[in-house]
Amino acid sequence: MVKLGGATLGSHDTAIEDIVKLQQQGRSLVVVHGGGKVITDWLEKQGIATRFINGERVTDEVTLEVVVAVLIGVVNKEIVADINAKGGMAVGISGVDGAFIQGKIKDVELGYVGTVAKVNPAPLEPLLKYGYVPVVAPVSLNAGKPEKAPKLLNINADAVAGEIAAAIGAERLIFLTDVVGISDQSGNLLSQLSPDEAEALLASGVASGGMIPKVKACLRALSATATACIIDGRQSHALLNEIEGKGGGTTIRK
Repeated sequence: MVKLGGATLGSHDTAIEDIVKLQQQGRSLVVVHGGGKVITDWLEKQGIATRFINGERVTDEVTLEVVVAVLIGVVNKEIVADINAKGGMAVGISGVDGAFIQGKIKDVELGYVGTVAKVNPAPLEPLLKYGYVPVVAPVSLNAGKPEKAPKLLNINADAVAGEIAAAIGAERLIFLTDVVGISDQSGNLLSQLSPDEAEALLASGVASGGMIPKVKACLRALSATATACIIDGRQSHALLNEIEGKGGGTTIRK
């Protein structure tokens, strides 16, 4: 299970090459992606202001339309096209397809931002069986949909990755990020953590900002997954090195 962050979608990145190589080695992969920077760029083009509360994008109906269009129609298809162009086999889906991910409103102040209420892994099974890499856009059904409300929700991609990893019992969850991993208060990399130690970093505020949803997702995944890693996706062949036991970053292990 791989979560691609914004830093792993650049022109000099090797994550797509690594995904294709791992697939050709016979490994089953599920990829979840974000796209926050691209969404912000598209909102700016439309003259729509972006507002954040505690690092999460406030998503009204107009913003939701752009989020859905960009995540499913632009970012997802570009990743799928890149994998296929490099000799891999990928299919793009969202949480809406096959009622794969059902969400509920997280906080009314955030608008149409959801938390994962249920993951139905059935849509992944035929894709994995026939050797495809499912590439997942983090948009869900609005399961608690009141009348006349949007049918879809914008969900944090880190949380989606953790929930899917737990639902399918993934062997491991790997976050490709734009940082070296989880660091202590002095900025020193913490290469190995137990779940309790990771929880303590959250409670103390040492793990902060964008690292919070990643650590929470790792802890969620560890309910059914042996290992969760947060690594620097800017490093050449970071994903391949991690799989081959030559990676850096932070590993959280039960």
